[in-house]
Amino acid sequence: MAVIHFNFLSKMLGMMTNVTVIIPTFSFTDSYYGRDQVYVNGMKYQTLYLLHGGSGDDCDYIHNTNIVRYAEENKVAVIMPNDYNQVYTDAVDGPAQYYTFLVDELPKVMGAIFPISQKREDTFVAGLSMGSHGAMKMGITNPDKFAAVLCMSGSATRPGVRTVVPTKDGVPDFDCPLPPIPLGKIARLIEEPDFIKGTVNDVFGIAKANAEAGKELPEMFFRVGDCDHALFRATRAEKDLREWGYKTRIEVVKGMGHEWDLWDDTLRLALSEWLPLKHRILYPGEE
Repeated sequence: MAVIHFNFLSKMLGMMTNVTVIIPTFSFTDSYYGRDQVYVNGMKYQTLYLLHGGSGDDCDYIHNTNIVRYAEENKVAVIMPNDYNQVYTDAVDGPAQYYTFLVDELPKVMGAIFPISQKREDTFVAGLSMGSHGAMKMGITNPDKFAAVLCMSGSATRPGVRTVVPTKDGVPDFDCPLPPIPLGKIARLIEEPDFIKGTVNDVFGIAKANAEAGKELPEMFFRVGDCDHALFRATRAEKDLREWGYKTRIEVVKGMGHEWDLWDDTLRLALSEWLPLKHRILYPGEE
């Protein structure tokens, strides 16, 4: 298993940026089954873009979950970019175009350097908390690029739906004051109807329009704890998407909050069972 900490100059961000990449390699399991010829010219991997939450970075999943082992077991490449608390959204002033970087520049760079498949059927995106906003945004606004989206403890932000609702045992407390969200100006802007109108930031508007237009839609997966402040946000998103015609799946985990134990277990479950993975390397002629 290769874990690569990759640093490069991004044109869309206007600065050097970090990306952590996991690439499955030859393992003892391969030797047990007599797979000696693992490395073949032209081989590819299905790929998961995995987005961190607020105040995190590209190494969060390496430090706090077993994603390296899960990637190896399921033969999937994992790409983890750094968002610098910009909510996976293009800046309104300055050169930092975080959304455009994610959906345009990053896949081109990764596809040119690493053996990853660029096919829709082999490409997935996931994220937790703030990263669930980025993941849903990427998948909904680019249904031709992503076959499935996994939202852990959240969904895309939208005006009129509270991002944070204190919850206990599945019961949200809407009377509790909304705590400040320490993510800066852009996090507040994407909750403004006038700011998102007619842009890629209107994720739910685009989701509904895509369904009405009969476009091929990504599968949508949600997992959240019943004591998680993101419970209302996640369940409301799943319900609306399902009613619009999306194939969805949601699991509410009893006794769990906004925590790494939930997210680690969700990644294990998603990679082994939920996401449409082939669980093998894609060799030439066997895709």
